[in-house]
Amino acid sequence: MSDRRNFIKTSALAATALLANSKISAEVNNKAGKEVKKPIVISTWKFGIQANEAAWTVLKNKGRALDAVEAGVMVPEADPAERSVGYGGRPDRDGKVTLDACIMDEFANIGSVAALEFIKHPVSVARAVMEKTPHVMLVGEGALQFALSQGFKKENLLVEESEKEWKEWLRSSNYKPVVNIENHDTIGMIALDENGNLSGACTTSGMAYKMHGRVGDSPIIGAGLYVDNETGAATATGHGEEVIRIAGCHLVVELMRQGKSPTDACTEAVNRVVKLMKVRKKELKDIQVGFIALNKNGDYGSYCVQSGFNYAVCDATGNRLIDADYHLK
Repeated sequence: MSDRRNFIKTSALAATALLANSKISAEVNNKAGKEVKKPIVISTWKFGIQANEAAWTVLKNKGRALDAVEAGVMVPEADPAERSVGYGGRPDRDGKVTLDACIMDEFANIGSVAALEFIKHPVSVARAVMEKTPHVMLVGEGALQFALSQGFKKENLLVEESEKEWKEWLRSSNYKPVVNIENHDTIGMIALDENGNLSGACTTSGMAYKMHGRVGDSPIIGAGLYVDNETGAATATGHGEEVIRIAGCHLVVELMRQGKSPTDACTEAVNRVVKLMKVRKKELKDIQVGFIALNKNGDYGSYCVQSGFNYAVCDATGNRLIDADYHLK
């Protein structure tokens, strides 16, 4: 009986020690797995380099990710030489420059504007919608009225070069956007700040020579942008109709929630686009869709339909441009 009691006691002690060691090991591995690379900001296309610089100024001083992404995307919004975002963006087929933008913070607060005319910084109007109204989206004339009521300046956004190109386009009125040409690009930006919080912003002038009133994915939360502070964030660029079709950025974030890396999540989203293009018997070579994603640990990744898409990454090691991997090879 004594031997049996000693065996049980010894076994219990061994089990307790094993459990304790397993717990310690799990805690060590968990801690190692949660090493966060912060702050960091990533954004779409080459103009993301300059945008990242403005965002990094906020982040390196321990600023909030929300402030960083707004400051960042305002750079191409204000650039008259940038033909697909804000001031200087190409007009619709009626010669009107209409802008779309959205913004989302770590608390799932969201704001958006679409088909907004005469306002240089639609992302800031979107933030005002988020912070100063009971709504999440304002469009067209209503968005303009709200912007003016908040002190935004009304100005002509159709620069001379864009007007000249539009008049040349009117001669044929052939609507066939060329992939990777700045007539349908977007500045999408997502950031992780020193406090470990995520935010994102997205802004564009949309497809050049689109039908008046056309809205793409950029101002639509869940399509052109999505942020989940527990998991990660994603933003998109390219042909917005295809991104909307799969609720692209929400899909990317949900795939990261399931354990996929940012790159793998973006890849799966692109594969969904590819699949639906085949179902609809559309030519894949005629479109470009790209996603970038950032998870809670500061890991990032991207994937796109075809070559030509790049994105900018800025962290403590510097600011650089990366060519995204792609499907159509």
